[in-house]
Formats: sequence, C-alpha cells, structure tokens
Amino acid sequence: MENIVERVIRTYGLMISLTPEEEAAARQRVVEFVKGRRGDENAIAVEAIKHLRGPKPSRRRRARRASELSA
Repeated sequence: MENIVERVIRTYGLMISLTPEEEAAARQRVVEFVKGRRGDENAIAVEAIKHLRGPKPSRRRRARRASELSA
C-alpha cells in the first residue's frame, strides 16, 4: 500500500504544485482511499489519482451538425 501512496503522491505532485501542507492532506486522502482495496496496483493508483483530481467535466466531442459539415 505504501508503494501505491508514494507513487500517487509523486505523480500528483508532477501535475499540480503542492505546498507541504497540501501534500500531507493529499497523502491522507490517498491512504483513506486505498485502505482495504485489493487487486492490480496500477489500477488502484490510477483510481486514486482520479479521486484526488475530483470530478471533471467531460471532454467528449460533440457530433457535428449537418449545417456545420456543409460550411
């Protein structure tokens, strides 16, 4: 579990600049999230990073309308 937590914090730190206090808070959130989870460490790490990032709006593309295609 410690390997997962360290990996997630290191990766998250590359994405977002964290103060020492924010890093400690993020580390605690990851520990709570990972606690009791079993399975593939890579999948758990990815889910933990998603958990830290929080809800994000979807970036899916919209289908083009026929009027946009003819322009």
